[in-house]
Amino acid sequence: MNDHVKGILITAIGVLLVVPDSLFVRLIYAEPIVIAFWRSLTSGIFVLIIVIYFYGLSGFKDIINTRFYGLFYGILIASTAPAFVLAVSNTSVANVVFIFASMPVFAAIFSRIFLGEPIKILLVITMGVVAVGLFFIAYGSTKVQIASWNGDIWAIYVSAAFAAALTLVRSAKIVSMVPAIPFAYLGGALVLSFFISPLEVRPQDWNLILMHGTLIGASSCLLTLGPRFISSSEVALLILLESVLAPILVWLILGEHPGQYAIIGGFIIISALCFFNLYNLSKLPRR
Repeated sequence: MNDHVKGILITAIGVLLVVPDSLFVRLIYAEPIVIAFWRSLTSGIFVLIIVIYFYGLSGFKDIINTRFYGLFYGILIASTAPAFVLAVSNTSVANVVFIFASMPVFAAIFSRIFLGEPIKILLVITMGVVAVGLFFIAYGSTKVQIASWNGDIWAIYVSAAFAAALTLVRSAKIVSMVPAIPFAYLGGALVLSFFISPLEVRPQDWNLILMHGTLIGASSCLLTLGPRFISSSEVALLILLESVLAPILVWLILGEHPGQYAIIGGFIIISALCFFNLYNLSKLPRR
């Protein structure tokens, strides 16, 4: 198996593992911050075990040597756990994942600002179309009872934070950022622990909490490793799978209909990004 196929498989599995993330937040009966605490703690412990097994202590030394990059990457990843749970808790799952689909737009903006990469005219057009899609989603939040601007804003923050984290990974690409993930999740859990009563969880939800954290931990590792072997356009296309599958999964299991405006907005965003990334793929040299 060559590196390209390996990268596609690793990234695709990572995306599939994160698809039930929103569903777990819906199924676990607890305060959003309590869910975020256990999500961060369990996934952080899982990734810590993986890092020690595969990297040893040298992996942590490499992250420490990155200084600025490793520190800010950790802060960004740590903040996304509570922000994601707050997003899903305050708006529809469809709104959240459709807004997440706009991540490549934020990544392009950050790459222009911090890496000096040019923004081509096709990307500018794509950004405009994505903005139209986000407008439909925002408008739909005023029409559907399960949707809210509060959750939409949290979802936008998560999308921007992940895009910024990916930009940091590209800036320090000679070093694997996987060893920084447990520090981020465990550090986030530590901060949240001062504001909650973590044991306020129903006994029947502990299995869901463990499954939730394990899947997120495994997904975080795979989505950090996979993109090292494939192009950004291929990564973006694979990540769009979550935007399609997550709301369908929640719709089938919980009957959560996202509303027509969210569907229209999501269709616009996904179509624009699919066209943009397929065009970029067509310009890549054949392997």
